[in-house]
Amino acid sequence: MLNHRRFSSSLTVAVAALILASLPVASLAAGSSAKHPKRSNEERVLSPVNLAILIQDDLVSHVSNELERTREFILSLPQGSQVMVAYISSGSLRVRQPFTTDLPKAAGSLRVLISSTSASPFNPYVEVLEALRKFQPEGKDRNILLLISDGLDSSRGFDPSSVLNSIDMQRAITEAKRRDVSIYCFYAPSVGLTSRSSLAASYGQSSLGKISRETGGQAFFQGITDFVTFDPYFERFTRALNRVEAVE
Repeated sequence: MLNHRRFSSSLTVAVAALILASLPVASLAAGSSAKHPKRSNEERVLSPVNLAILIQDDLVSHVSNELERTREFILSLPQGSQVMVAYISSGSLRVRQPFTTDLPKAAGSLRVLISSTSASPFNPYVEVLEALRKFQPEGKDRNILLLISDGLDSSRGFDPSSVLNSIDMQRAITEAKRRDVSIYCFYAPSVGLTSRSSLAASYGQSSLGKISRETGGQAFFQGITDFVTFDPYFERFTRALNRVEAVE
């Protein structure tokens, strides 16, 4: 009887081990397929755009894991699109690639984030304003600015009135309207306050929602403090751009 129980126990462990061993392979395969899906025409931006991509350099390090997805999006843009890539770093706008129709060159200019408080901006909207001034006034294609940021401006106080009515954000909204630029935003926390405080994250998301809403764009979030992947951001961003095109 003892030997029978030992045999049954050993058999159960062996079967469980086989099941568990098979799970990571299936999960990895599914994750790999989801991470690099084949894009259909419906998942691509349909009309050329002038797109400036601004990335806040002190965001959490796993934002750098989304660079490949960002490159993929740039390369999927229709012919004739122009792309600028810049980083908001240490209180300045660092342009890695000025506006160009060479999409592989623009995609190749993306780099890993510093992800340190040493790269924190005074606030992101000062550099947004500077980037808006790089859009040329002429041209028939839509002007789009994609801001990847925590959205928080606590430079003049950490209270709703100071943060949600940021002077620099209002200036950026005014300039965006003047130049006919729609601002879209992807939220990600910084290594500073927005990764530690849900209130700070809420303020930042509300600010991104405001600048997007008032310039004809849209802000995308996945949670109050962090994000999982940019995949749903880019999918919704693409649908939003194509929806505007259909209306026009």
